[in-house]
Amino acid sequence: MTPRSLLDNVPSGLSLLVWAAIWELIGRYGGVDLIPPMTAIAAKAVELVQTDSFLKALSVTAQAFGIGMALAIVIGIPLGVLMGVWRPAEKLLNVWVNIFISAPLTALVPALMPLLGIGQTTVVATVFLFAVWVLVIDTQAGIRHVGGSLVDMARLFGGTRSQIFFKVLLPGALPEILTGLRLAVVRGVKGVVIGQIIIALLGFGELFELYLQNFLMEEFWALVFVVFALAFVIVEAVGVVERRFDFYAGSR
Repeated sequence: MTPRSLLDNVPSGLSLLVWAAIWELIGRYGGVDLIPPMTAIAAKAVELVQTDSFLKALSVTAQAFGIGMALAIVIGIPLGVLMGVWRPAEKLLNVWVNIFISAPLTALVPALMPLLGIGQTTVVATVFLFAVWVLVIDTQAGIRHVGGSLVDMARLFGGTRSQIFFKVLLPGALPEILTGLRLAVVRGVKGVVIGQIIIALLGFGELFELYLQNFLMEEFWALVFVVFALAFVIVEAVGVVERRFDFYAGSR
């Protein structure tokens, strides 16, 4: 067996185990108070997820994330479709979409606070702003990538505009829409955590602030890894759905 084939058979999770082992060694023997041993963090994470404070923070965070993502989907996908099928909408809105997707949106959160208040509404708005633009761009790209021959064939067989949209354009764009949704979820998770940390009064942001102020580094890192794990599960769930619809990309 060649070295290359050996590398091909290496489990994808091995790098995580190596990284955890290095972290454990640094935490035990590195003399760095900011980095506790990984075993201590894992044990603290198990305790943390059972506490009332974590469950309350999870509920508040999930509510803000869910509302923000729902608004991003309801607005972003139709807007992307409109830009994909109507050239004037693309020319009018494309510059704004590119500005917001490339802008440092974290800097906008303090500007939202005087307008929306220091509370859940600002966090929802942050999730929306982080997630909606990638949905718009990917939906627009999906609509544009549907082959013109498919549309022409549908018209040749007497398809109406609504039939062409729902049976040709939308299914053909579905792979890109789901890719945009997966990326929007990633950005939405960033948005909800950043919004709560900046406000420092809600959800996980309140817990992060509490642990840092009291130098509870095991609790702090445990919460970081739990948030990472939750985000990974959500993204993978969307990825599973995305892979189930990959055949549309080939059929178009």
